[in-house]
Amino acid sequence: MKIIVEHDTIATGIAADKMLKNGAATGATEASVVIPTKNGEAWLDKCLEAVRSQQGVGIMEVLLVDSGSSDRTLEIAEKYAVRIETIRPEEFHHARTRNYAASLAKGKYLVFLSQDAIPSSPGWLAALLRNFSDSDVAAVYGRQVPASGSTKERHDVLDTMYGSERCVKEASSRARLGYRYYHFSDANAAVRRDVWESIRFPEELIVFEDLGLAKKILDAGWKIVYEPDATVIHSHNHTTLQLFQRYFDIGFTFRRLGIWNHGTRTTMLAEIKKLVKRKLQPSGNGGSRSIAAGIRNDVAKSAGFWLGVHEHYFPVALKRLFSAHQVFH
Repeated sequence: MKIIVEHDTIATGIAADKMLKNGAATGATEASVVIPTKNGEAWLDKCLEAVRSQQGVGIMEVLLVDSGSSDRTLEIAEKYAVRIETIRPEEFHHARTRNYAASLAKGKYLVFLSQDAIPSSPGWLAALLRNFSDSDVAAVYGRQVPASGSTKERHDVLDTMYGSERCVKEASSRARLGYRYYHFSDANAAVRRDVWESIRFPEELIVFEDLGLAKKILDAGWKIVYEPDATVIHSHNHTTLQLFQRYFDIGFTFRRLGIWNHGTRTTMLAEIKKLVKRKLQPSGNGGSRSIAAGIRNDVAKSAGFWLGVHEHYFPVALKRLFSAHQVFH
């Protein structure tokens, strides 16, 4: 089902003749901002407001694919000049839905954004797209910083994975980057359309489709850039059990994609040791209780990841309990 909405309010921050109108642009569309949605009323207004404020970009379109929202998500979206596609809830699939959205998009660059990822400045999109001046760059992903109220665990993880230095991932940097080499997040990313057409999100993966896409891109000889200037506010708090289950799925995905090897093991263990050492140092913020919680979460994540890597030793019933995303049928 397709709904086309047009409103002049989108003109704030972006010239009206640069927006997609009634499903057709007046010229070549430079970028398609693709946002999968479901029950996103808590964030969507801020997200779309930030998207429409972008400056320094050419003609762009905004495409939402909604999978059965029962809250005000579609009502909020209709205030903006966005194209809305709807699918049934049971049809949603992280990789397949993004491939579907990309097939509908008109942009030269496909910009993937989560409904709860809020661009932090009017230069977010331009910062992503400027990296494509290098014809060997197939994809770019941006920085994620924790939202207000995020746990210390989320602050630590995002500070570790999304630093302030730009990074170009290519074959020559694989050994140096170790487990971070394939890290890529489609919560805040852009991909060349022609590259997506030849590679696409791997639909055999139920989750962490962005990790699978990154592997396909890098193995094909393209570059991926981490761009810290393209920042969004985005984070999720997890319980210790949820962390265990999430990292179980990550470990399983690493094994399935064939990227669990000596290099990834060595660099990941070094990172864990560094994080634990830092947490054991007195900080004056929460004292021993905070340290204990941090260590407990690290143990849960490490155990989950290790069990995920070795999931083939366990019965399916147990793996279903361990998995956060029902990756085992």
